[in-house]
Amino acid sequence: MILYGASGHAKVIIDILKLNKIPVTAIYDDRAPFTLLNYKVSKMDWQNIQSNDDYLITIGRNATRRLLADKLTGVQFGQAIHPRSIIDQTASIGAGSVVMGGAVINSSVTIGKHCIINTAASIDHDCVIGDFAHISPNATLSGNVQVGEGTHIGSGAVVIQGVKIGKWVMIGAGAVIIRDVPDGVTVVGNPGRIIKKSNPKSS
Repeated sequence: MILYGASGHAKVIIDILKLNKIPVTAIYDDRAPFTLLNYKVSKMDWQNIQSNDDYLITIGRNATRRLLADKLTGVQFGQAIHPRSIIDQTASIGAGSVVMGGAVINSSVTIGKHCIINTAASIDHDCVIGDFAHISPNATLSGNVQVGEGTHIGSGAVVIQGVKIGKWVMIGAGAVIIRDVPDGVTVVGNPGRIIKKSNPKSS
């Protein structure tokens, strides 16, 4: 597996790949050269991109993952699924997505491309997670929740069943979401309230 991005998020993914006996063949980062967990980190040669191995974009920021996915044309993206996650056989997970240890993904869940399902996150039946979303540690999505592209659900947040959350939304840590959320806003608190509005990124 070839990784793009060499920070704390990459460390967790390297551990998942080791547990799955998937070798890391190269790591790239714009800040290179340096080492990460004894791996040499290099700068990408954008004129000669390797395409003989699967890639993962190992960067936590959703918008950056989207930019790099658009830039890394002609490559195939892999996945990193922690062996101690629980994933129902009816769930689907898109290319480039990662699932951390202790996460639970229940029946008929659909997860898009380049998503992060972080440590001990719980996603219940029939949820739909858009591309480039991040469900943070210990966040809970009840059944039939929809999460738009690029949205970040903060650590420990709870979303009740049937709620629709728009694109490029920021849900604060510990927030409790009991009603639908429009695109491009920041929501905090219990119950969740909008504290900031911005122009959501185009699809």
